[in-house]
Parts: sequence; structure tokens; C-alpha cells
Amino acid sequence: MPAVPAASDPSRWVAYTDGACAPSNPGPAAWGAVILGPEGRDAEHAKGFIGHGTNQIAEIVAAIEGLARVPEGASVELVSDSQYVLKGLSEWRAGWERRNWRNSKNEPVANQDLWRRLFAVADVRRVSVRWVRGHNGDTLNELADRLANEALREARR
Repeated sequence: MPAVPAASDPSRWVAYTDGACAPSNPGPAAWGAVILGPEGRDAEHAKGFIGHGTNQIAEIVAAIEGLARVPEGASVELVSDSQYVLKGLSEWRAGWERRNWRNSKNEPVANQDLWRRLFAVADVRRVSVRWVRGHNGDTLNELADRLANEALREARR
């Protein structure tokens, strides 16, 4: 079931996620997530190092990790500055599956294993999506970005 645009619901969870690659893309990759419980309760901050990857991989892994921290069956809004992730969940999935995991150019969908993992995590939750512009003052998006970059710095030590 594809994700739908966000709807207001005070009982829903919210997962802010972000991925990072530095100093190059591709290069070392990491993710960060800020999970808010119902009624905005701060539930968890999480981060992790992926290894070598791309920014797109880091963004998908961030969404997987963020959603996985929300109870199955819960309503959750996934907030990200990655249109790649949000459109994959809400717009592109049906076409990919209909075309046997081929994109509109009839090429294999990139990062298909991660997309399948993301869809599996999303399918056991009621997911809505919301895009925010990156590095534009959204406090929790900025925190998710900081967590991803902290994971990169910690991995370099």
C-alpha cells in the first residue's frame, strides 16, 4: 500500500529522517532519525553509520530506521528533505511493482533491495509523508541531519 500525503492526527507518530554522505558522494554514509511519539512526545533520537554508499542510499536507510522505531500498526508521518524517498513511497512504487521493478526508462530500479526493505517496514504501519526543505530552519529536520553527520564523524575516529 503506497504512503499517502500527511493528514493531521494527534495520535500519530512522526519520524524525521535524514541521510548524509561526506566528504564525497558516493563516500562514507550515515543516517539520523528523530522519532516523536503521539502528541509530540520525544520518543527517540537515533543514528548509524552505513559504510560506503550514496546520499540516496543514506536517505532510504534513514527512512527504514526511522519507521522501524515506530510500533507496527501505528499511524506515522515520515518527514524528510528527500523527495527521492518520499516520492518512492507515495508515487513511484506502484509503477515499479507493475513494471517488475523497472523504472520509467525500463532500467532496473536503483537500490531495489533497500526499497523493498522500506516498503516492508512501511506496509505494517499507516505511513503518510511530508517534505521539508533541507537546511531551511526546520528544527527537527536539522537535528536529524546533525545526528547523521555525528555518525559520520564518530565512524572516522
